[in-house]
Amino acid sequence: MAYNKTLAEKVRNLIQENQGLSEKQMFGGLAFMLNGNMACGVVGEELMVRVGPDHYQEALAERYTRPMDYTGRPLKGMVYVEEDAVAEDLDNWVSRGVNFAGSLPPK
Repeated sequence: MAYNKTLAEKVRNLIQENQGLSEKQMFGGLAFMLNGNMACGVVGEELMVRVGPDHYQEALAERYTRPMDYTGRPLKGMVYVEEDAVAEDLDNWVSRGVNFAGSLPPK
């Protein structure tokens, strides 16, 4: 499993206060789950964020983002955020994922 452990620790520190938080190896990296729903994660040097289908196009319109296409097909509602954007705005991106996952019923 290859992911930036420093970035994962930064994400962990941002979301550790949330109840129902867990971590799971997914997509070749580390995913952060909220009540069983993926919120965000780290794959390689990038952040993956579950923004949801309603905010997907909006997220893709931002710099340093691209569709999450782990399977070769884009997963609608999920984006990769490149290292440059993560360095500038990690808290915002993590909050987006946590907010979306928090809006879903627990699994």
